[in-house]
This record gives sequence, C-alpha cells and structure tokens, in this order.
Amino acid sequence: MVSVRAATAATALILAALAAAPSPASALSARACPGAQAPVTSAEGRHAVRCLLNATRAARGLPRLRASATLALAARRHARAMARRDFFDHVSPGGSTPRARAARAGYAPAAMVGETIAWGSGDEATALGTVRRWLGSPEHDRILLDRRLRDVGIGSAAGSPLRGSAGGATVVADLGRR
Repeated sequence: MVSVRAATAATALILAALAAAPSPASALSARACPGAQAPVTSAEGRHAVRCLLNATRAARGLPRLRASATLALAARRHARAMARRDFFDHVSPGGSTPRARAARAGYAPAAMVGETIAWGSGDEATALGTVRRWLGSPEHDRILLDRRLRDVGIGSAAGSPLRGSAGGATVVADLGRR
C-alpha cells in the first residue's frame, strides 16, 4: 500500500517535471518560419501558420500537413462568417459543422475533419501568436498534432467575431484526412 505522503511526493515530482518541460508553444520562435510575425490576415501569415505547425509536428515525429485549397476555402468562409456575423464557434448559427463546410467546399464528404479557431489583435493576430495560443490549449493541440490528419487549410478575416470588439483578426485552421 502506498502512503499518502509517498503519493503526494510522487504527484509533486510529476507536476514539477511537467512544469520544467518546455511546451511546444514556448519552443516556437519567429526564426522557425518566414513570415511568423506577419498578420494572419496576409498570405504570408497564413503560409507561416502552416510552416509553424509543420515545424512543431516534425519535432514530434509527426507527418507534415499538406496545403489543401478546399480546406482553405472552407476555413476562409468560416472565418469571414464569424467576423461578419458576430459569433465564435465551430458550429455556425445556421448549424453548419466543420465537416459539412469542408464537404461543401469540395473536400471528400466522408473525410475526417478537425478545426481550430482563434481571434486576437496585436501580437495575438500574427502567425506566431496564433499558433502559440493554439498549442498552449490542450484541445487545440490535440487536433493540430493528430497524426491521422494530413491536410490543412488556413483561413482568416479581418475583424473580431465578438460584437463590440473592433479590429484584430479571426483565424480558422481546418485539418483533414481523405
């Protein structure tokens, strides 16, 4: 039988090790990819998002994400809809889901699809700022580093998805596997 003191000490050691280990988000730097400091609303910024995701995946021994024009179309449409219609969710007010939007854009209807969304301003609206926040979130990290997902499309729109917030950028990454 393990004593409470031993269990508490073991838990403290595990927590200390986790705290000391660098997170994927903190390991990213602007030097990793050209355009990492570019706004995500620019082509350079969107390209840098994919580059940063692939750098992180490579460091984990995961396959690279291939650019998908159809997923990019779905992501761009969703980012624009959120910014214009003042909502921030994976399911639109009309009920469309990431998988349905990807299929409507031309991605295989039976495909596996995952989605991450973000919005922010200033440094948080750069490629590096967006990817760091995604990788710092267990839910987003799980999708972005899923070895089964092989394709990616990045979409963005100027503006906030929240009523009353001005400026910034709204970003969507749709990932899939046919």
